[in-house]
Amino acid sequence: MTVALTREALEAHLERGLMQALEETLAEEHPADVAALLADLPPTEAWRVLALMPAPRQAETFGYLPHPAAARLVETGERARLALVVSEMNADERADLYNALSETHHEAFIPALAKAEREDLRRLAAYPPDTAGALMTSDYATLAPDLSARAALEKLRLEAPDKETIYRAYVVDREGLLVGSVRLQDLILAKPDATVDGFMERRTLAVPVDADREDVARKIAKYDVLALPVVDADGRLVGIVTHDDATDAMEAEVTEDFHKAGGSVSIAGGLRDASLWLLYRARVPWLVVLVFGNLFSGAGIAAFEDVIAANVALVFFLPLLIDSGGNAGAQASTLMVRALATGDVRMGDWGRMLARELSVAFLLGLTMALAVSGLGYVRGGPEIAIIVASSMVIIVTVGSLIGMTLPFVLTRLKFDPATASAPLITSIADATGVLIYFAIATQFLIPAL
Repeated sequence: MTVALTREALEAHLERGLMQALEETLAEEHPADVAALLADLPPTEAWRVLALMPAPRQAETFGYLPHPAAARLVETGERARLALVVSEMNADERADLYNALSETHHEAFIPALAKAEREDLRRLAAYPPDTAGALMTSDYATLAPDLSARAALEKLRLEAPDKETIYRAYVVDREGLLVGSVRLQDLILAKPDATVDGFMERRTLAVPVDADREDVARKIAKYDVLALPVVDADGRLVGIVTHDDATDAMEAEVTEDFHKAGGSVSIAGGLRDASLWLLYRARVPWLVVLVFGNLFSGAGIAAFEDVIAANVALVFFLPLLIDSGGNAGAQASTLMVRALATGDVRMGDWGRMLARELSVAFLLGLTMALAVSGLGYVRGGPEIAIIVASSMVIIVTVGSLIGMTLPFVLTRLKFDPATASAPLITSIADATGVLIYFAIATQFLIPAL
């Protein structure tokens, strides 16, 4: 059993100059594990380690590096060594790395590639980042429909080292139009002289080049395929999206949604490598907006100063009530955002979901009202108990409906429903809860004043 290489062991090998032993150890490690170790090393040391591996393995390891770490290596690497690595990288990983670099460092990256690779890189890098075009790779296998099974297998055998996958080859005509696909298994089992056109699958699922990456990833998961072909507006095959790239895209989408749910924007390059300025810019916009949003809660309290002054016991229950509404709204919003993201709920389901949420929210509010009514009686008598209990029912119900409805509204307005973050829902529910609570209190207590 091989013991995994640790950062301490790696640094010890480098300090003592045990390069041959390190080379043997690296040969037993997975490129992803090596990349994790290189990400924390100074660029000069990382290049020393990379030099101990063959060029294809260097490229594979490079592909697993976080973009900030890979960018540092591009910036510091010699052109000849950089050319060796980037020319061996998969086309889509190369494009992703290129997009992660600053404009000034594109000049160090482009000359390392052959002319055909440069053109392919510029084409892939030109697509919007959240589309199938940005996610796809150009390293796919194609076959002509009039090829025999024998000739097709020979073609795949020769091309296999340069392709991401050959388990499914895509059949294109002379104009490059996608006309079908062939599984490797079917090629092997076909009669040697049978033409591809005779046994290919004609109904091949494909996605347009401008399709949203989240939709592409969802289709790959739904149909359980290794890859999806990507076509342009004329139906010409321009690339494929593989399942591993789709998984990465879904992870990026989930991370982005988590950031939005927390009231911040996405942090490019990861949290560990983010600068103080980047972290500040990611978090400050929503906080400033919500500060002004919370002024409505203060204005609501100010409008009922007389009621509060005459019944100080009301203040005791204020945080409890408005927090309950915010928490209920955040729960409903989280469930609905996720359901919309996965396709479990669609825009047409709004009416049905509203009716069901109303019933659930009322039961939740009633349960919480029963829990606090006794406390209200102890703190202020039967009137306060009734005010607190009735306010709890209405506040929780309204907060839940706000949390459920806002993702639908944002989706209708073509915004990401994840923008209905917990801080936003809480701020809206807080202001609404204050008005509901003191309006009910006024109705009960004004005659007694």
